[in-house]
Amino acid sequence: MAGKKYVKACEFLKEGMSYSVDEAVELLEQTNTVKFDPTVEVHFTLNLDPKHVDQMIRTTATLPHGTGKVPNICAFSDSTSAADLKKAGATVAGGEDLVSEIENGNQSLDFDICVATPSMMRHLGKIARVLGPKGLMPNPKTGTVGEDLVAVIGEIAGGKFEFKTDKHGNIHSIFGKLSFGKEKLKENLESFLQTIQDVKPSGSKGKYIENVTVCNAMGPGIKINMNPDEEK
Repeated sequence: MAGKKYVKACEFLKEGMSYSVDEAVELLEQTNTVKFDPTVEVHFTLNLDPKHVDQMIRTTATLPHGTGKVPNICAFSDSTSAADLKKAGATVAGGEDLVSEIENGNQSLDFDICVATPSMMRHLGKIARVLGPKGLMPNPKTGTVGEDLVAVIGEIAGGKFEFKTDKHGNIHSIFGKLSFGKEKLKENLESFLQTIQDVKPSGSKGKYIENVTVCNAMGPGIKINMNPDEEK
């Protein structure tokens, strides 16, 4: 059963209505149901079948004002010291020693993303079955493998993040904190909408974006009108 605050928040929304980006951002403030600063989410329903390689999306984005989330980064390098990697923003860093610690279960996997130098990738094969299921395996396609890990970590710490289609072909992500304010959230959301358009898979047929909804953490969904020239 929905709580009183959630029900109250829903009163700001009209059933079956979709809203412009400006209206949606305004409604994010009105439909907030929590006392803390909530993360704001965006959910894309896409007409894709990820069983086909040419209908999958896995890439990165950097929003104009970041996401407001400071990621815990694990860095694997055999050329840069752990101290320098941590100074750049890594939470955990090391070389083959760190691989062994993870392999033996002595290092907790409480980080959000892993990065590695190309030469470390062969060593990561030992823990691929540990990192893989958690989506932590570094991948050149998502910019998490590179020679200059200090620069890679700097980009991620600065707001670069990965997103990908789920098993249903949809994308769920965040685009900021409510405290960013209307203008910054609007710019972030518009940037994300454009990014989704830009990464449209070659195998996509028919209508690509079926539905876009934004919400606060624990708040009701606010549908975005993706055809503003048409009557709502």
